[in-house]
Amino acid sequence: MNMILASNNKGKIEEIKKILNKDDIYSLKGKNIFIDVEEGETNSLENARKKAHDIYNISKEETIADDTGLYINCLDGFPGVLTHRFLGEDATDKMRNEYLINEVNKYNDRSAKVICYLVYYDGKNEIIGEGVLDGFISNKCRGKNGFGFDEIFELANGKTLAELSLEEKNKISARAKAIKNLKEKMYKILK
Repeated sequence: MNMILASNNKGKIEEIKKILNKDDIYSLKGKNIFIDVEEGETNSLENARKKAHDIYNISKEETIADDTGLYINCLDGFPGVLTHRFLGEDATDKMRNEYLINEVNKYNDRSAKVICYLVYYDGKNEIIGEGVLDGFISNKCRGKNGFGFDEIFELANGKTLAELSLEEKNKISARAKAIKNLKEKMYKILK
């Protein structure tokens, strides 16, 4: 059965397809849906829920939506729910990452975490997956793989997410954990 991922982010779609081992997951564009669901909720879970329900209501097809936030301890959890939008819609990943490095450089504590929520909705069942990855903000951008804040999110082993291969990242990322958590719950509920 076809499933829509409420996103047009190619990296995110490939990551989810690989972890779910499912090829029939389509982007919004792939299903000719050309809207941007406004992410105006106060937390990542509610943003993901809103996207899943809104896209399902348009498509009437199973939908998965995610919202992922980077929470930096010395910045009181900032940017959190605003991770992609805190410098405005036109800001690039590079601009956001350099801004965060400059802010974190003012403190001794570089610890951070990534929290990802995935919401599956089929008009009847709503299933929520959650994943958390602990790490640190690096002192410079490193790595060429990944997207978003991958090149500044450093793991305990000293590598950033962008320095990992897709296969390595898919074993440990917050999204990978959320997908696995969602998959387990879907299997129990939808079998």
